[in-house]
Amino acid sequence: MFDFYIQSYNEAVFDTDKQAALDVVNKALSDGLSPEDVVFKLVIPALETMMGRIEKDPDSNLAQHFMTAQIAADVTEKMLEKFAQPPEAVGRVIIGAAHGDLHSLGKRIVTGCLKALMVEVIDLGANISAEQFVAAAIDEQAQVIAVSAMMAHTALGEKGSLQVRALLREQGLEDKVKIAVGGAPYRFDPELYIKVGADAWAPDGVTAAKVIVQLIREVKP
Repeated sequence: MFDFYIQSYNEAVFDTDKQAALDVVNKALSDGLSPEDVVFKLVIPALETMMGRIEKDPDSNLAQHFMTAQIAADVTEKMLEKFAQPPEAVGRVIIGAAHGDLHSLGKRIVTGCLKALMVEVIDLGANISAEQFVAAAIDEQAQVIAVSAMMAHTALGEKGSLQVRALLREQGLEDKVKIAVGGAPYRFDPELYIKVGADAWAPDGVTAAKVIVQLIREVKP
């Protein structure tokens, strides 16, 4: 029976049909599955399946990336309210588009995936200064700052990741807060993340979640 739920949910996600995915979840709950099983045995494996697909084909349908992340986040948030005992968050991330960058789709995909993986996300929005990123990381005790940049000049700009690194260094926080970056410029130059002072990068919004979780684990004791 559980295989039926997995197949039906995966088909709904593949078709980017949010309502169909929610219908599968509701049927699973009415048939006696626990909210915990829905998240850990249905939603997260489906998310990991999409991650695997994207690793093989980075240019696969962007709508599928986005809807997979949004469906996973929405279902997880609904299920968390029903958990017998709320799970401990994996960690906390500050995310936003770099100074001068107004693109938001990539970071919205990352945010959805991170929420499904039990990571707390504080989304600062677009056109965020380095000072805002660092101040938020300190205030929220976040382990990772994730900076999205869809244009070369915002990725390389002195007010972007480079300045985030400089501010962390000045305040002695480099061992406590890691920097992750992503966006089109990094796909064109896989070594660019090093040039802008980041600790890691990801080629797309979905696999970025895995990278960020790994950075969190490097920081948290």
